[in-house]
Amino acid sequence: MIELKGITKSFGSLQVLKGIDLTIGKGEVVSIVGPSGAGKTTLLQIMGTLDKADAGTITIDGTNVSKLKEKELSAFRNRHIGFVFQFHQLLPEFTALENVMIPALIAGTSPKEANRRAQEMLDLLGLADRASHKPNELSGGEKQRVAVARALINRPSVVFADEPSGSLDTKNKEELHRLFFDLRDKLQQTFVIVTHDEGLATLTDRTIHMVDGLIR
Repeated sequence: MIELKGITKSFGSLQVLKGIDLTIGKGEVVSIVGPSGAGKTTLLQIMGTLDKADAGTITIDGTNVSKLKEKELSAFRNRHIGFVFQFHQLLPEFTALENVMIPALIAGTSPKEANRRAQEMLDLLGLADRASHKPNELSGGEKQRVAVARALINRPSVVFADEPSGSLDTKNKEELHRLFFDLRDKLQQTFVIVTHDEGLATLTDRTIHMVDGLIR
């Protein structure tokens, strides 16, 4: 479902990725681990089309995204890729429901249908009674679940998560980790997760170890 071939990336004279080959199957929950500076987040951003590789190809769900022009790439990202970050990045002036609706509205979904799907996602994640609350009225765990709902609303091919439980306490961390696997089981959702959390990494279907810009 995701295939990377020969991915390299440098920032000035520093080569961060040194030729990455990687294949990830549909419905897999994969963790990427390694020391700081190993290139994990850079790899995630390139897979998520937020940054461009210097060389190599990326194919997601049958599309070679390396060849897409900027406008095509933005449309592909909106429809096929979801993101969950360490800090939820919810818009503070909008309710949980409105935050979840935003990617669907950007994709051209009608407000009525976007509202219905957002309600459905919040219900699936146990947040139906928090739909009208703004981020400052939600707990840390609730904010991250809203962020997951937002990532899922367009039924993406893959969700990329960068340290998604890094800011959570132990209880909320465990709940978020269970949620990823519940969503994989219910929706056949693919997750690629960069994490320093050894507990999460041991739960995933496969753990990718990165050292000095290479997969070991």
